[in-house]
Amino acid sequence: MIPLPLDLAPEVAGARTSGGAIVALESTIITHGMPFPENLETARQVEQTVRDCGAVPATISVLSGRLKIGLNGDELEALARMPDAAKLSRADLAACLASGGDGATTVAAAMIAARTAGIEVFATGGIGGVHRGAETSFDISADLNELAQTPVTVVAAGAKAILDVPKTLEVLETLGVPVITYGQDAFPAFWSRASGLPSPLRMDRAEEIAAAHLLRASLNLPGGQLVANPIPYAAEIPQDEMERVIAAAGRDAQTKGVSGKAVTPFLLQRIFELTNGQSLEANIALVLNNARLASEIAKSLAAQRGNA
Repeated sequence: MIPLPLDLAPEVAGARTSGGAIVALESTIITHGMPFPENLETARQVEQTVRDCGAVPATISVLSGRLKIGLNGDELEALARMPDAAKLSRADLAACLASGGDGATTVAAAMIAARTAGIEVFATGGIGGVHRGAETSFDISADLNELAQTPVTVVAAGAKAILDVPKTLEVLETLGVPVITYGQDAFPAFWSRASGLPSPLRMDRAEEIAAAHLLRASLNLPGGQLVANPIPYAAEIPQDEMERVIAAAGRDAQTKGVSGKAVTPFLLQRIFELTNGQSLEANIALVLNNARLASEIAKSLAAQRGNA
């Protein structure tokens, strides 16, 4: 077997040794989700938020064929400035490592890397899911299957609102993935606090979520948990307003023939333009909010393991 080209940042390695709380962070939000320099500023803010909450951030990417679990300042800036970083999911992570390439990790790839590094909590903006029109395009994110098989608790502001959220929830139910909304009964819709759909599960404390993660392992259940964390009230964009914008962006994508992995970054950029930047401000707020909750869950996991 070929040794895995894996590099743990000193801060991450130290937390692993001491049994401290670690929060994994994906990197496509840096390369494909926001423009420069907002992407770099947000990445730094997210990492600092995790530290301020008493956990260690581990931003994950592939640089020169090395799987990086935690980036230093120079590596983070290089990634933020990289115009052609590959968007890596389960299918192409190993190929990028083998070819010595550079890439940013999606939710699925970051979950795989986190599991490999022994990290159990992961914070992101929103998960991928079933795309609108998937009944003809068959466009369904690998994130959903990853949640069903990789034992990592993922904190997100729900599924990205550009998706078919009802179908995404149906697939998650079929795959047996626990969908837990934090602090409310309604499933959130990324930029909006409510999607109009009820959440399958609700929990109000990080300790409960951590206990559920540990009990899934005790039951020998595969896969992780999706924790849907609503965007803060002050930052949300009402759902009816966002639906009009998303519909217009979707029509533009169809007109231009955008498909596959290019769909999500195109839609996010078009939505940014149509909302005059408000969608980016909301995106930053929800990512920071997710980092805070993920840190609390990671700390509770560490504490409950210490008391076992």
